[in-house]
Amino acid sequence: MTTLFPGWLNEGYAHIWRPYCQMKTALPPLPVSAAKGSRLTLADGRELIDGIASWWTACHGYNHPHIAEAVRRQLEIMPHVMFGGLAHEQAYTLARRLAALLPGDLTRVFFSDSGSVAVEVAMKMAIQFWLNRGARGRTRILAFRGGYHGDTLATMAVCDPEEGMHALFKGVLPEQIIADLPVDEASRQAFETLLAREAGTIAAILVEPLVQGAGGMLLHAPGVLATMREAATRHGVLLIFDEIFTGFGRTGAMFASDKANVTPDIITLSKALTGGTMALAATIASSAIFDAFWSDDPTHALMHGPTFMANPLACAAANASLDLFESEPRLAQAAGIETLLRSGLETLRGRPGIRDVRVMGAIGVVELDKIVDLEALRARFVAAGVWVRPFRNIVYLTPALTIGAEDLARLIAAVVEIAAEEGAREA
Repeated sequence: MTTLFPGWLNEGYAHIWRPYCQMKTALPPLPVSAAKGSRLTLADGRELIDGIASWWTACHGYNHPHIAEAVRRQLEIMPHVMFGGLAHEQAYTLARRLAALLPGDLTRVFFSDSGSVAVEVAMKMAIQFWLNRGARGRTRILAFRGGYHGDTLATMAVCDPEEGMHALFKGVLPEQIIADLPVDEASRQAFETLLAREAGTIAAILVEPLVQGAGGMLLHAPGVLATMREAATRHGVLLIFDEIFTGFGRTGAMFASDKANVTPDIITLSKALTGGTMALAATIASSAIFDAFWSDDPTHALMHGPTFMANPLACAAANASLDLFESEPRLAQAAGIETLLRSGLETLRGRPGIRDVRVMGAIGVVELDKIVDLEALRARFVAAGVWVRPFRNIVYLTPALTIGAEDLARLIAAVVEIAAEEGAREA
């Protein structure tokens, strides 16, 4: 380990366990001293344009004054209070506003503090829905290849078992059903055959609508979701949309379900829910799901309750974020980003080593044939003054919806130049 600057990084490094990296061989992390808008300021004074909005969370950019003020105001009043047996205004207001925004009768909001937990709660709701109705055999979840739903034991079991990050745990995880997305006639027929055979064992279908994010930034058409909805209804299976990545304007609509005009039975939200300010997640169920838990029998209650569930600071940040979606043109900004991403990244199509270029809303993806040295490629982006974090063979941009045209142009130029060089070298 070489000497690092500033001192806190060097002194603390021996005690930190970093995410998603082999620490023995990984480059040291970049020390950030401040974040504003779409810019990260490093401890040595350099500025990086953030092209991924801190794992897609900072939809309004960093440190938006409206959200910051809402959090400061709530901090003075009540930073936290347990949600078991107590209530506070921020959570109840947020639940009402989310229910008003979501399609259909998605009306019952269960708060948690991370996306993985939100998905686990959705799975638990779906399974207990059937148990409460006396159908004890419906305990499995049908998910899809290319999907990613979290890193906890339950959610690892519904991620792609081969291309994802969790193949090491094969044999340890509960066995769920993993199928191909029904995107063409052959896969639709296979999906239908699977449902016809296994519907009596399936509690719910779980899918990332329109975009499978961390599994490879894979896009599918809205019609795929319509196919799922029709089949789920016909076979009496619940449908869960994991909108942790796609929610809050990322695909160009407020929610991917809006773009597809399909309403699930349960939806999960997190990441941009608070504008990237605080940890918060939500699992929202339809009234029909909730009704299966409404009973004189105490065993029919949903026995789940994270300690920091509905944290008032986080709920205040989320309410302030929704204010911004109401008062500022976020969806129009997403459309503008989509136009620039399409025109800029499309120049890579057909270049050596470039497998595909994909754009939807404020998501731009360049898929290479291969990337041999991810650490070296990431370092090249930093040297170019941008924060872009490729994974596997994917280089992608998911900037803040508020990013300025000049900063976005610099991001696109860096991706085009570096991806073209990387593709040509590895071709």
